[in-house]
Amino acid sequence: MKYVSTKGHSPPTNLLTALTEGIAPDGGLYLPELFPTLDSTTLHRMKGLPFSEVSRIISQHLLGGELQSKNLDELIHESLNFTTPLCEYQKDIFGLELFHGPTLSFKDVGARFLAHLLDFLRDKDDQPLYILVATSGDTGSAVAQGFFDKEGIQTVILFPSKGVTPLQESQFATLGGNVHALEVSGTFDDCQRLVKSAFLDHELNKKIKLGSANSINIGRLLPQIFYYFHAYGQLSADRETLFSVPSGNFGNLTAGLIAKRLGLPVRGFTAATNINDTVPEYLNTGLVRPRKSVPTISNAMDVGDPSNLARIEYLYQNDLANIRRDIVGSVHSDEETRACIRKVYESTGKILDPHSAVGYLGIKSGISRFGPGPSVFLMTAHPIKFRETVEQETNCVMTVPESISSALSSKRQVVPIGPNVSELREFLLGQPQSRQKHQSNFQEAN
Repeated sequence: MKYVSTKGHSPPTNLLTALTEGIAPDGGLYLPELFPTLDSTTLHRMKGLPFSEVSRIISQHLLGGELQSKNLDELIHESLNFTTPLCEYQKDIFGLELFHGPTLSFKDVGARFLAHLLDFLRDKDDQPLYILVATSGDTGSAVAQGFFDKEGIQTVILFPSKGVTPLQESQFATLGGNVHALEVSGTFDDCQRLVKSAFLDHELNKKIKLGSANSINIGRLLPQIFYYFHAYGQLSADRETLFSVPSGNFGNLTAGLIAKRLGLPVRGFTAATNINDTVPEYLNTGLVRPRKSVPTISNAMDVGDPSNLARIEYLYQNDLANIRRDIVGSVHSDEETRACIRKVYESTGKILDPHSAVGYLGIKSGISRFGPGPSVFLMTAHPIKFRETVEQETNCVMTVPESISSALSSKRQVVPIGPNVSELREFLLGQPQSRQKHQSNFQEAN
């Protein structure tokens, strides 16, 4: 399998290059060159299988030429050793619980798979790899935990000052070792811009090797395809499914669109957002209008310039009419989100975090656009990660898991920087591994 850039000006490349570069040389994002369709027999075989087995089948389908069978088995066993159960909320409406990984977020799926995949494919004797990550919430903790103590890899997490919850921050800012937390005096969009700027800084890339673990990285995107198939496999009927996807940077939705290309029976998708509605507005007006993100209680979705819109447009060859055939937008305020958390708890006894609540709210728009039938909303974070909001709306006291409480009590290790690439460059080039490499290059040159 080769990987191509959404901008179309870079030659196709192999998986390892796509993983380590993150962004293609022409500034585009990587996608598979082809989307081989699964046959109906394979699709039927996934019915009732556990998440790990479904992941193994799709991995073999997409990556069979990259890894031997035993390595694929080990990769799945080490990275995806948790469940993604489907929970019924009412007739034909289900929540897909994606928060059973070690950091209680759906991003454990992509981040852990990417970390272990790179570990298998990289030459351990190669120069150190610097993984740069911008986070508006759970990405930072999932990536930090996934890459923690990985040999030859330094992980740098950029997060907006006062833009993540204390619990989220504790999961990546207390690890130390090869994980570095940079607190940026700005928004998530500033953090994302810094990461993109670093990748496009040719002088910096001559000095150190950079990689990304944001949803711009194809290695984060591919494993997210797995749980769409697992959701379908847990439904009793072979009927086309609606997926309502709480969306920020739109990697999660892009993975669903790819799953449909691979043969998953889907009748449509809801792009459910908070008031940061760049993509729903695009679906309505045809205009892409990036803007500064606005803080909300569903902070992981506070993205004003979503990167993966470029992938969506590429998949549909920039044909908005075709995009609209598969996706409907649904925008929800904090007030609506809070009311949803209350209503669902009162009627079912189940607790939604703010992001999952936005996904639940998006079901209505999806059914209105694509018709009735099995409908699944993606539950992207454990409610404990948004404890203050959830407890306020449900009037119930939540128990904090031990893994969370231990992180909250650990020492915070954070470096503050401004929202400019020069300070990020200064930090990266000041790391011991970077200084050693510069010194080595100097000695070789002399």
